[in-house]
Amino acid sequence: MDAKWYVLRDGHTQYGPYDEEQLKEFAAAGHVGHNDMLWQEGTPQWVPAVSVPGLLPASTAPAAPPPPVAATPPDVSGTKIAAGVLGIIFGSLGVHKFILGMPGVGLTMLLVSILTCGIAAPVMHIIGIIEGIIYLTRSDQEFYRLYIVDKKPWF
Repeated sequence: MDAKWYVLRDGHTQYGPYDEEQLKEFAAAGHVGHNDMLWQEGTPQWVPAVSVPGLLPASTAPAAPPPPVAATPPDVSGTKIAAGVLGIIFGSLGVHKFILGMPGVGLTMLLVSILTCGIAAPVMHIIGIIEGIIYLTRSDQEFYRLYIVDKKPWF
């Protein structure tokens, strides 16, 4: 007697049991996808449908993974230096955040400095000095990853 197959979709909806022929028919009709999990009586765990040989047509196989990010980032030394120096000199105005493409954070620093009539400007300036020093001391690759790609907003 053929072992029965069960299909688990979205991690919680279970279908089956199906014999192997039914399962292949469902897969051919597009009712079983590569994200579905399968379990067969007598096996210890669920497996991805894509890992069952000959089950899914090639057109339903997952797309190739995206190419890896280049190991060498683009030249960011000018941006790093500009953001670092502007953070040190004009930290309370948030200019360095605008240079990094984070206008919301820059505007926050500017508004905190202005709307408190300058009372909180020294705090914003200290944050700017610290961030400027951090920018200037990071490697170009680390700076690129943290502040250009990941858009890390603070420190």
